[in-house]
Amino acid sequence: MTLRARLVVTRPAFGLDVSLEVAAGEVVALLGPNGAGKTTALRALAGLTGLSAGGHITLDDQPLHDMAVEQRPIGMVFQDYLLFPHLSALDNVAFGLRCRGAAKTESRRNARDWLERVGLAAHAAARPRRLSGGQAQRVALARALAVRPRLLLLDEPLAALDAHTKLEIRSQLRHHLAGFDGATVLVTHDPLDAMVLADRLVVIEDGAVVQEGTSAEVARRPRTDYVARLVGLNFYRGLAGGHQVKVGELVVSTTEQLDGPAFVAFPPAAVALYRSRPDGSPRNLWQARIEGIERHGDSVRVHLNGPISAFADITPAAVAELDLTPGQSIWASVKATETHAYPA
Repeated sequence: MTLRARLVVTRPAFGLDVSLEVAAGEVVALLGPNGAGKTTALRALAGLTGLSAGGHITLDDQPLHDMAVEQRPIGMVFQDYLLFPHLSALDNVAFGLRCRGAAKTESRRNARDWLERVGLAAHAAARPRRLSGGQAQRVALARALAVRPRLLLLDEPLAALDAHTKLEIRSQLRHHLAGFDGATVLVTHDPLDAMVLADRLVVIEDGAVVQEGTSAEVARRPRTDYVARLVGLNFYRGLAGGHQVKVGELVVSTTEQLDGPAFVAFPPAAVALYRSRPDGSPRNLWQARIEGIERHGDSVRVHLNGPISAFADITPAAVAELDLTPGQSIWASVKATETHAYPA
């Protein structure tokens, strides 16, 4: 294990207490809503925010928390990249090496090598204002990696890019991270960035870890409303007994057999809508009121309120056929095979 840390930061209006382990060559993404403590955790790792009592950081079995910031073997890419505007791309990359005591000639030689690795050798003389957002991001990454860090910290590294550029740079960044043999911690609000770039997700809410695992594990079994929204699932807490989970006034039938506190989740696309009560006896059927209708990608998302609140994703043709309007009463159903129940 390369990184072991307990990040404790105590403030009058906020407290962070997050334990983190990252193996050599592993990329861990910190996810969470605004104000959850993601950036505070990253700044604590970098030494830019001091740790409170009980906090510690160990990197390659060496205590990091009592080292001066400039002595820590850390590379960091900030959200706005923070390139020096008066320096060329080459000298921006060489800056960190010079700060570590390398000679000017050696620093520039290594910087040129790193610019070539990120595909920017032809832009070595360009200053930041002449670089595109994607190019500036790659210069910042090269600067962070040039000092051969054992820990790489990325603070929203793709947030400043437009959608088209982000697609390309995300792929390139994944390639560079795959070749980095140290530990990487990434802060992002974008679940796609996290799932593409990271080997493991750590979800933080209110200064504490609420869930962690691979993207597939987190997406399959969300444990908070935030995580459920992140992965696009309808999500409920209830009490299970056999193949049923009581959620408020509704009893949801499931294929899993459980007893005790449980979560139930199902995708909006699994919700079927009817103008009148359908024939037969669907296992999970309830009457609801339409609170809103909006486009959602290629589908239409219908907001339902009733014994449970839910989203239903249906086709535009289905909206027209059912003649759906806000305020309308509708029947909704979900097959038991489309639900997923698991212990709370």
